[in-house]
Parts: sequence; structure tokens; C-alpha cells
Amino acid sequence: MINIEKNDISEIEELHHHRGNWLQPLVLLVPSGIWLLLLLVLPSLIIFELSLVADIRPGDIVNPNGFKNYIRIFDPLYLQVILRSLFFAFGTTIICLILGFPVAYWIAVTAPKRWRNLLLLGFVLPLWTSSLLRSYAWITILRPSGLLNSLLSYVGLPTLELLNRSPAVLIGMSYSLLPYMVLILYASLEKLDRRLLEAAADLGANPVEAFFKVTIPQIFPGIAAGSMLVFITGIGDFIDPELLGGASSMTAARLVYNQFLGATQNWGFGSALSMTLILMVSIAIAFLIKFGETTPKR
Repeated sequence: MINIEKNDISEIEELHHHRGNWLQPLVLLVPSGIWLLLLLVLPSLIIFELSLVADIRPGDIVNPNGFKNYIRIFDPLYLQVILRSLFFAFGTTIICLILGFPVAYWIAVTAPKRWRNLLLLGFVLPLWTSSLLRSYAWITILRPSGLLNSLLSYVGLPTLELLNRSPAVLIGMSYSLLPYMVLILYASLEKLDRRLLEAAADLGANPVEAFFKVTIPQIFPGIAAGSMLVFITGIGDFIDPELLGGASSMTAARLVYNQFLGATQNWGFGSALSMTLILMVSIAIAFLIKFGETTPKR
């Protein structure tokens, strides 16, 4: 009888131990879970409900009745807007990767250690200013009578018409998002195992082969993370296309704004566009999770 009671007590203690191990992480997740529920999940559900109502305006009764708003997105006019948003986001990602990789490599590998933090600080300084001010600065530079064309005229070169065109949007977005790419690439390059580069050189690999077969596989997670961050941020950018692109550079973010706060006031269609953007971002995050592994494959 005494042995049975001891066994029961040990089982109860073990049950309490496992329950405590399960409850402790759950208690820690409760604050952030409530935060996500109130500020992410519930608003997304409300937007999804509105997206199922055709031609709903402020004050109308919400009565979901189908997917007409989503079908409307496939209109060639709106598809062109979405494709333009993807073009800006993808183009900005490529530009940031091309410009950011040499800078991050130089800071992480070549620059003296005592200067690295200062160089990173200098590269992050533009983020301390308002994105609106940065866009207005580019307007001053790119306008027909701006700094760029004045400099070109001074050296005898033809002036450029960049403002209110797609190149101006790509310039503004790349300038705004380049620091993020540099910081993430720097974090990956700082952990680069240079012994593998030395081993590749000893085995007869030239610098180009060593770069693509040794360096890139090691930092590929950083490349994927930086690219996805820039792409996700770029696809929802509103300020740069609005100020630098003009009316000819309508993007999905500006179209959503017009549906909610513009003259059209079609909350249902705007919600459908919002859910489409959320789907695009979710796909990008899924690619990041799949390909942005913590260790490269061998």
C-alpha cells in the first residue's frame, strides 16, 4: 500500500512538472499573443469581411455577398497597377542588393575594425530623418531645374527628365531601403569563415570561383533575408511613388488609399486590394522561411 502511494505521488509530481514546462512558455506568449490578436488578426478579419461586400461605403451595412471585389482586381487596369507595384519592389530589391553587397563586404571584411561601427552608423544616419523629408530632398535633386540637371548642364551634358517617372521612384525607394540591405548583409558577412576561402585558394580556385562557391553559400541566408525585407517594404511603399512618380506611377498602396480616403470611397474594393497585398507579403515570408536557412546546405 505504501509503495502504491509513493508511485502515485511520483506520477502526480511528474504530471505537474510536464504541465509546468508547458504552461511557462504559454504565459510568456500571452502578452504578445493578445497584442497580435487585437492589432493584426482582428483587423485582418474585419478587412476580409469588408472585401466580400461590393461597393460598400462608410455608414453602409456590412453584408458579405461574394467575391466580386476580388474578381474586379483582374481587370487589366488594376492588374497593371499591381504589376507596377511588383516591378518597383523587385527593381528596388535588385538595386539595393547590387549596391549594398560591395558596401557591406567592404565594411565587414576590408575596413579596419575600429572604423566599422562608425561606418555603419554613417550608413544608418539617413534613417534618422523622416521618409517624407528624404523624398522632398530627391525632388529638389531630380526636378528639371534641380541639382542634378544643373550639374549636367555645367559640364556640358544633356539634362535628364527623371522626376514624375519610374526611374525617380526606383531611386527614391532604393535610397530609403538600402541601409536595411547593408545592415543585414553586414551581419552575415561578419560571420564569414575565411578559412574556407583560404582552403579554396589552396585547392586552385580563383577569386571568382571562391566567391560563388564559398562566399555566396555562406551568406545566402542574409541575402534572402535582406532581399525579402526590401521587397516586402517596397511593395507597400506609399510616399516615394506618390511624390516622385506622379500620376503615371500609380501603385497598389496608392490605389488602396484612394479607395478608402479618396474620391471613390469604395471600402470593399480597397479591402480586397489590401488582402491581395497581405497575400503577396505572406508568400514572400514563406519563401524567406523556406530558403533563408540559418546554415547553408552542403
